[in-house]
Amino acid sequence: MNGTGPLDVRLLVLLLAGAFVLYIAYAHPATREPLLVAVGVVTLLYLLMGSSGGR
Repeated sequence: MNGTGPLDVRLLVLLLAGAFVLYIAYAHPATREPLLVAVGVVTLLYLLMGSSGGR
């Protein structure tokens, strides 16, 4: 598995992390703002990894 398929490991990890963050934000309303910042940082890192020029 070289990670170039339509559902590679990075995408799967990001989807699982997103589901976890969604659950935490739903269960504990006081954590919504810090989680929103964390999701923004992860999104920025993902975009920076994707635009690094490839392998």
